Amino acid sequence: MQYQISGKQIDIGEALQVHVKDELNNVIRKYAERPTNAQVIFSKSAHEFVCETVVHLSTGLIAQAKGTATEIYAAFDNCADKMETQLRRYKRRLKDHHKDRVDPVEVFGGSSYILASEDEGPDEADDATLQPMIIAEMETRIPSLSVGEAVMQMELAHAPVLVFRNEKTEGMNVVYRREDGNVGWIDPKNSI
Repeated sequence: MQYQISGKQIDIGEALQVHVKDELNNVIRKYAERPTNAQVIFSKSAHEFVCETVVHLSTGLIAQAKGTATEIYAAFDNCADKMETQLRRYKRRLKDHHKDRVDPVEVFGGSSYILASEDEGPDEADDATLQPMIIAEMETRIPSLSVGEAVMQMELAHAPVLVFRNEKTEGMNVVYRREDGNVGWIDPKNSI
């Protein structure tokens, strides 16, 4: 497994890197059979150290965790504990969903847009040209998954929504976290 350990305006010593590799390797090997790489980023936020870890599995799923503490080692340990809890929780589901999968998850490119409307005063609210402005555009990856895998990926990434290509229907689908805590699934049917 490949590790990328870095710090944002923080010097990461050799001892910390060895500690991160050893501990993360123990956690990942225990619960995930085929990890490919891990990215660990340390930063400082006010008086606390922040550790963000992203682990890519060969199945295409991504697990991520974030930990904070006043000491850098404690921040990583907090993050590793969250990663372990997350992977332990999904171990059975990871095995069940990927037992028959021999190929990694297929990923397609797509564009992602962030929209924002112009600042308007109370007099301009009646204006008929209330068009949002496109602020940013970036490339994103759209995985080809089953619905169960998509829900699991959304939960592993702590994302509120996930757009994916349904392996069964080959159509674009969306899963999202509802306000009541349940998961919603949008499966648009082609009427053509």
